[in-house]
Amino acid sequence: MGNIDIVKSVLAAFESGDAKKAQSLLSDDMVFAGPVPEPVNGREFVGLQSALVAAIPDWKFNAGEYKEQGDKVLVKVHISGTHSKPLTLPPMGIQSLPATGKHVQLPYENLTITVKNGKATRIDGEHVEGGGVPGLLAQLGVKIPKP
Repeated sequence: MGNIDIVKSVLAAFESGDAKKAQSLLSDDMVFAGPVPEPVNGREFVGLQSALVAAIPDWKFNAGEYKEQGDKVLVKVHISGTHSKPLTLPPMGIQSLPATGKHVQLPYENLTITVKNGKATRIDGEHVEGGGVPGLLAQLGVKIPKP
């Protein structure tokens, strides 16, 4: 399986809510950095994605424009979905946000995913105005306190 195929499998596992499969495609020391307040490790990232997909069951990365550069895969995503179930993100101070029924559509964001030995070791997302988890929460009407 090539690096682009691994990245596609990671994104598909997250979209389908298959946290176990997603975790199996991430290295033990995986880091996600970028459109989150602080970088998170693989376990925390799987937890974050699982919580988002549980609250937004039609979550889609709408990924495209895959480019491989050595051990890095660049991909453009345009996240969308409908907040139809309660959202719980305790690390961000959200104990339970009732479903709003709002359809969210984030701006295009570039991800750089490093793949080594058949596993994603790092995911770096660019900071885009209105993007990432803060942008998604803002569309749902959540005010995030400044650190």
